[in-house]
Amino acid sequence: MVDDPRRRPVRAVRLRSVGDAELELQYRVVHGYRRAFRMAGEGPPLVLIHGIGDSSATWAELIPDLARTHTVIAPDLLGHGDSDKPRADYSVAAYANGVRDLLTTLGIESATLVGHSLGGGVAMQFAYQFPERTERLILVSAGGVGREVNPVLRLVSLPGAHLMLSSLRLPGMRLQVGLAVRLMKLLDTDLGQDAPDLLNLVDALPDETSRNAFIRTLRAVVDWRGQVVTMLDRCYLTEGMPTMLLWGDRDSVVPVRHAFGAHEAMPGSRLEIFEGAGHFPFHSDPTRFVSLVEEFTATTAPADWSRDHWRQLLREGGPGASRARGAERDLREASERSAT
Repeated sequence: MVDDPRRRPVRAVRLRSVGDAELELQYRVVHGYRRAFRMAGEGPPLVLIHGIGDSSATWAELIPDLARTHTVIAPDLLGHGDSDKPRADYSVAAYANGVRDLLTTLGIESATLVGHSLGGGVAMQFAYQFPERTERLILVSAGGVGREVNPVLRLVSLPGAHLMLSSLRLPGMRLQVGLAVRLMKLLDTDLGQDAPDLLNLVDALPDETSRNAFIRTLRAVVDWRGQVVTMLDRCYLTEGMPTMLLWGDRDSVVPVRHAFGAHEAMPGSRLEIFEGAGHFPFHSDPTRFVSLVEEFTATTAPADWSRDHWRQLLREGGPGASRARGAERDLREASERSAT
């Protein structure tokens, strides 16, 4: 963790209970497509963005606690959960636009964004596209830092992925995969830490439409060589925006060394490592996760965006400055990937 001069004394908050009805899925039609989301609580807006193949349900156990002090909005991204799954653009930029449009329909002008995995990349993209609407960033095991990613995701990005995912739904396959998962946990492998959650993602793809949306999303960010998008070239733009990175030190999907790379590239960021946790630290230790989010939002002031400051950062804080900070190797690798 690094000291942040923008941290402020904890503000007084009024706690309130959250009813079951607030945690149920709600729906809005945006651009002709149904978007599912959960919304609960009162207070400063907090947007929870899930990862690939997941849904707002991944946050369900955390929402009641976070909603005591925040207005929590947890969308099902297009192509995921109970949202529509059209043949559409599933890039991180398109997802950032979708989050903006949903928040606009809900009357939310600015918010703190919490993004997990792919959702971390979407949150970072949102902050890049709409800095005036981003108060803080909390990136959880986020994609878009280094090329490395779990080999299984590289495999699924290849031709024939539809058949492979379909085969997992065949009778008997679920049992065999379950036995493999238990074996990995018994052997105390890093993948064993994440396997149950990753297996739940497979269960969330019950039909061809869901699998098509998943593969289109995956191929927008991963190919056979690894992650194909990067945020490293624009991390310097987070200067002046409170940013916290949360990572499990046994993450088998996005290695924890990516956390240190992002921390170095993001001026003034704060880094918190969850020991013994995998790719889903908010599942491994939800109490600590909620405590960190509440403390961070209570002790930091929202980003004070200005057009003049943004212009100055763009003119002076580009890749050359990052190289001077010792990130030449990472930027050389990033230059081989897509900067959306």
